[in-house]
Amino acid sequence: MNSGSAPSSGPGLQAPHPIATQTIEAIQAIAQAWASVPEARLREILGRIHHQPPSGFVGFYLGEQRIGRLAPEHVAPLLDRLPQCQLSERGVVWLGGERCGAQERSAQLAAAAQALRQAGWITGWRDELYSYWGEIEHAPDPAEPHAFALERAAFRFFGLRSHAVHINGFAPDGRVWCGIRSLSKATDPGRIDNLAAGGLSAGESVLDCAIRELHEEAGLDPELARQVQPAGRVVTRRRESQGWHDEALLVYNLLLPAGTVPRNLDGEVSGFLCLSPQQAMARLGEMTDDAAGVLAQGVLALRGAGAA
Repeated sequence: MNSGSAPSSGPGLQAPHPIATQTIEAIQAIAQAWASVPEARLREILGRIHHQPPSGFVGFYLGEQRIGRLAPEHVAPLLDRLPQCQLSERGVVWLGGERCGAQERSAQLAAAAQALRQAGWITGWRDELYSYWGEIEHAPDPAEPHAFALERAAFRFFGLRSHAVHINGFAPDGRVWCGIRSLSKATDPGRIDNLAAGGLSAGESVLDCAIRELHEEAGLDPELARQVQPAGRVVTRRRESQGWHDEALLVYNLLLPAGTVPRNLDGEVSGFLCLSPQQAMARLGEMTDDAAGVLAQGVLALRGAGAA
């Protein structure tokens, strides 16, 4: 998802344009198209993607602050490879990380992650860094300092909170454009996804990430992509084979002009579907859990904006 590039939008986290009257009218029309879907149903979908850690998972602490969750089988390999790390009653405590800054933390974690990779504990290496911001309630800002940066494939081993951007694309009549994940994808191949989505790389703004993903995955012009509107945040948490997945999904809605047909440029999407609200609800079982949650959050946000 991070191959290629699209023109930069600058550091802003929000869509740069205020919602015009005609856009509010368009939002109201789309919200009306989804009126038959009960709010309770949308909230039930959101509830599916937030799980509690299984019994036996151990907290990973940077000094006094819990920053991750470790699968039981990950504790010993980590203690052997991360200096100044010890097991306590609270969990695994990284004392060395508390005594240094972000750059040194990043270096120590990178060395440990490489050693874990060589031992087979971390797979799917991407050579892409994610910033660790903690469990913040707002969108990350690359202008603000992070705790450290780490290879994205290592985040699940440590159970760290990552951030991703997901975009719902709505046609004027309320239908929603969804991508079909390529069969070559390592995760959820062939399943229905949002119009575009991707992890937030270290040093990248949320808006730049949205513009890039819409360019790579849906072939949309940056000028159109800049019109995305923030639609809230969804936290997804679940057990995965690599460890604990904990990610804040930053949800955006994009109102697509009539006649817009997305086209994939990076090979990660095999095709697109344009689904009515009824069709989308009927095919929830074919969607990734995250995509279903993002769609539900997007519709709830549309209703709120339409009522404003």
